[in-house]
Amino acid sequence: MNLTEWLAPAAATGIGSLPGTDVVEAAGVVFGECELPYLPELPARGPGADMVGRTMARLAHVDPAFSMTTTPSGWRLTDRPGREVRRAMSFWGEDLDAVEERATDFTGAYKVSLCGPFTLAASVELVSGEKVLRDAGARRDFGMALAESVRALVPDLRRRLPNATVVLQLDEPSLPAVLRGAISSASGLTSIAPIEPIEVESILVDLLSAIHALEVPVVVHSCASAVPFELWKRAGFDAISFDATLIGESDYDHIGSAIDSGVGALLGVVPTTEASESDAALGLVTRLQRELGFSDDQWLPAIGVSPTCGLATLSSRSARSVIDTVAAVSKSLRGTVLAGSSGSDRS
Repeated sequence: MNLTEWLAPAAATGIGSLPGTDVVEAAGVVFGECELPYLPELPARGPGADMVGRTMARLAHVDPAFSMTTTPSGWRLTDRPGREVRRAMSFWGEDLDAVEERATDFTGAYKVSLCGPFTLAASVELVSGEKVLRDAGARRDFGMALAESVRALVPDLRRRLPNATVVLQLDEPSLPAVLRGAISSASGLTSIAPIEPIEVESILVDLLSAIHALEVPVVVHSCASAVPFELWKRAGFDAISFDATLIGESDYDHIGSAIDSGVGALLGVVPTTEASESDAALGLVTRLQRELGFSDDQWLPAIGVSPTCGLATLSSRSARSVIDTVAAVSKSLRGTVLAGSSGSDRS
């Protein structure tokens, strides 16, 4: 699907997580402020509402072999489904019911997040207690299971939002650490060896092929530094979401190449603090455009703007301030689109 078919120019969006426990209120805020609204994640509700627990519940929903339980260190695979899966799927039901009630006639793009296979493998333990990431077969199994879970989720979303374009976001904040061998083993005494980029790319290509077969665009998100732009472009992602305050000159060619090839950039430009200002964030967007050498008519249709990361750790007031700032930046940029002005051509 062409980027312009689902991403509005300079669209305001978010990463996913928000504070609080009221999903109806959260859905209302998202739909009220974002051109690319998204399914809110509310981890304050407890285990199963977090990024990893929500995704593992979707896997277990299609294959009980991926059932999980909580441990002092996080999540662990278990032999049979338990209350954790039921609790997490109950959260999914509440969330989707709230969105359906709020926006059943919505006609734009709508983004839903799942944890990506490598962050998932770095976060979940095998029954033995070792991390899934250490087992090559289990890593590939997670990729295939994610594909099956998306095949089950997308029809449900389309039934509830029949006029919307479903967009999937894969959250991979741990992938840069996976690639450089910086993930600790379950004991914490050693690190797991780096996973070769060729294996990462192979698993992602298979996963994306399965999702694209459903005609669903896929965004990948990481708020870490050292974003693997080239790997993600080769894998076939439709857009890359990243913390734009962390990138440097060494990233410019990779970002420019991705945009030139039709990959969108969701720019995290509003820090997750109460003191966020739209002028500073807008300046970051325009400075990055200038450094990359894109004209307005190339740049603005290829980007969206967002907070630098999720907002779950903020107060409700601070989170709303960040969301309002993102909306203000988007509005200013969209004014440029409407004015039809243009900048310098990319060389």
